Amino acid sequence: MLGFEDGRLTIATENPLVDLPNLNFLKQHGAVFLNAYTNSPICCPSRAAMWSGLFPHLTESWNNYKCLDPDYPTWMDLVKEKGYVTQKFGKQDYKSGSHSLSNRVEAWTRDVPFLLRQEGRPMASLIANKTQTRIMQEDWKNADLATSWLSQQAANSSQPFFLYLGLNLPHPYPSVIMGENFGSSTFLTSPYWLQKVSYKDVAIPKWLPLRAMHPVDYYSSYTKNCTSNFTIQEICDIRAYYYAMCAETDGIMGEILSALSDTGLLNTTYVLFTSDHGELAMEHRQFYKMSMYEGSSHVPLLIMGPNIQHGKRVSNIVSLVDLYPTMLEIAGVSTPHRISGFSLLPLLYVNSNNDIISGHELHPNWALSQFHGSDANASTYMLRVNDWKFIAYSDGDSVPPQLFDLTKDRDELDNVAAQFPEIVCSMEKKLRSIVDYKQVSSVVHQYNKQSFANWKESVGSNYTNVISNLRWHLDWSLRPKAYELAIERWLKNKRNGISKSTGGMSRKIFPAKRNKHCIKINMLQ
Repeated sequence: MLGFEDGRLTIATENPLVDLPNLNFLKQHGAVFLNAYTNSPICCPSRAAMWSGLFPHLTESWNNYKCLDPDYPTWMDLVKEKGYVTQKFGKQDYKSGSHSLSNRVEAWTRDVPFLLRQEGRPMASLIANKTQTRIMQEDWKNADLATSWLSQQAANSSQPFFLYLGLNLPHPYPSVIMGENFGSSTFLTSPYWLQKVSYKDVAIPKWLPLRAMHPVDYYSSYTKNCTSNFTIQEICDIRAYYYAMCAETDGIMGEILSALSDTGLLNTTYVLFTSDHGELAMEHRQFYKMSMYEGSSHVPLLIMGPNIQHGKRVSNIVSLVDLYPTMLEIAGVSTPHRISGFSLLPLLYVNSNNDIISGHELHPNWALSQFHGSDANASTYMLRVNDWKFIAYSDGDSVPPQLFDLTKDRDELDNVAAQFPEIVCSMEKKLRSIVDYKQVSSVVHQYNKQSFANWKESVGSNYTNVISNLRWHLDWSLRPKAYELAIERWLKNKRNGISKSTGGMSRKIFPAKRNKHCIKINMLQ
């Protein structure tokens, strides 16, 4: 099962913040990975990595519009060829061509030196019906289909199967105020789920002053409509309602576990729960994802199944590309060469009393994540090695890097890159050994410009009307000619490098005024 949730919610042995009984059941009867990361903190590229086993730059999965080709062979295709029954329900979102026009235009034009709000102001909203449980109707409908399929499969077939269920929860809901190409910034729940959240335990995140923010963070905060004032109550409500949405996700997990129990499959089926990315929920003055901070990049990963030690906690650093070889090994199918991931089964099956399982041959203790989409005006690369998190941007020169010691700075507020140049040098060298990120950033830069130019030509005479009515229409309407001119200058600029307009504090950027069965449950965005 794939959903969309902050992985930190699942790693504590006890979590007084929100009641998640079904995920706790998975932890008690299976294993939890304490340091699991997305390979790209946005929907489609993250899932492309999960389905292909390859880092996003290897499949050129640059944004929510540009991911895998429709006929790209996934791990589920390979197990189906070997005789497994396979089924998918719910959100998949790993192929090219999806998501809104606004989303792709925002990604293409992120190098243009303007600053426009692209999302609705984040807000919390409560449904009046105190007993309503099925808030995200589409997810519950797909869960019903999955449980019915399980019942039929158990009754009519002895063949091994793989079942995938993709959820929208706990993704924020659409904000209609943003127009027909609206974004999603409403955290919606009901009293039934909200009562499962302990308000007194909801932490209010610390924020850096706007002028002290990293330039890419400022850009992200501005485009996500988060630079204005928020009351403590607003922030607390947004976070509490998000946790309530996680509780609803847990409720759907319970439906799957009950169906497995009722059909007698629970003890012979591998059950895996993860997410394509997390949710910042107002940490670092942002909501949504598109960031390398823990709230966005750290994902849940729980696995229960035959021969997996109950209550096992694995601290090794892993990522979503590891699911490809893991699924194939569960199925007894050979893993293709030259993939980015490593099977997690050796970490699960090895006998160890320690959270961190030694042995580089089992799994390298690092993770790579990258981001090239909207709401961030520079390609971003994160390398997590041991307790260090290194974040590089663009060409490595035009935007300063970040370095965080996660043992001493869990909130990631103290960038110590200037204090530890030797660590920065070592991490940057390691990063370059994995990906030529400067070259990748240049490729993405050219892809964005060419894609936008092709789209502009296809729209023809209707271009001015279309571009002025995307999600940024509220800001665009204040200075439409200036923004069109900025785009034209960007298109005519022949420089083959990365835009030097790398942050909201830059004077070049002008804001608008104002048994062998396996079920995978994936929280998506």
